[in-house]
Amino acid sequence: MSYVFKTSGVCAREIEIELEGNYISSVEFIGGCAGNALGISSLLVGMEIGEVIERLSGISCGNKISSCPDQLAKALEEIINHCYLKAEA
Repeated sequence: MSYVFKTSGVCAREIEIELEGNYISSVEFIGGCAGNALGISSLLVGMEIGEVIERLSGISCGNKISSCPDQLAKALEEIINHCYLKAEA
């Protein structure tokens, strides 16, 4: 399943997410810090979405209330809530 999430309050404009069931197969941040985005994306491949949400929720960036990782957690929560996927806690 492919999903595009429009971010809010961070440098990246959007996040493109590919899922295989409850697992991440790829993540691409459009805009933002290229090196950090590539690093995060690489680490997340194969992870279960519930674990990603747990690890990334609430992370801030500098004086911002959110961050690209936090926005990814919000995107995954939205996917769970709208697509009825079950996240394993």
